[in-house]
Amino acid sequence: MSNIFEFVAESRGQSGTTAARGVRRQGKVPAVIYGGHAEPKMLVLSHNEVVKHLEHEAVYSHVLDVTVDGKTEKAILKGVQRNPAKFQILHLDFQRVSMKEAIKVHVPLHFTNESTSVGGKKGGIATHSMVDVEVTCLPSALPEYLEVDLAKLDIGETLHLSDIVLPKGVEIVILHQGADHDLPVASMMASKASKEDAVDEAGKAAE
Repeated sequence: MSNIFEFVAESRGQSGTTAARGVRRQGKVPAVIYGGHAEPKMLVLSHNEVVKHLEHEAVYSHVLDVTVDGKTEKAILKGVQRNPAKFQILHLDFQRVSMKEAIKVHVPLHFTNESTSVGGKKGGIATHSMVDVEVTCLPSALPEYLEVDLAKLDIGETLHLSDIVLPKGVEIVILHQGADHDLPVASMMASKASKEDAVDEAGKAAE
């Protein structure tokens, strides 16, 4: 696949549950593209090609090219329905975007420097409170992920959303609701081994 960010589709005339089931029986995926000051359009995509696209994490937080009957539109992937009982994609939702209008997208968090952090060197274990976060920005500024640097995190400390260094033009949506929504992202907890070491050190100091 030359471009993981391009989804090639065909228009689908019929909508509804029955029509969608018929599409799936053909080994294809029903989808819809909507928004962007245009009417919603029903689509059909190759199941095998969709699976290949969705193997890449970046697809979920990237402006995509959705080519329908030879015409390409900019969009983001807003929803993926999967069959929990078997390896099957049931439906895709695409939302058209304008490069001049801000969008809201969930982007993954990538945690770095866990083992070499201040707490990690003491045997601490980092726990993650979330794996992604919703951001708002222009499509051109949309990051594929946000890096959460744990280098300075010590045992007993917590990093919050406001501690994440954001690219220019990117804002975390929930922080607009006030300080009460500055949620924890990662904490450094003492492991059993690090606790035992601390007890041993305290005992030696008391001798």
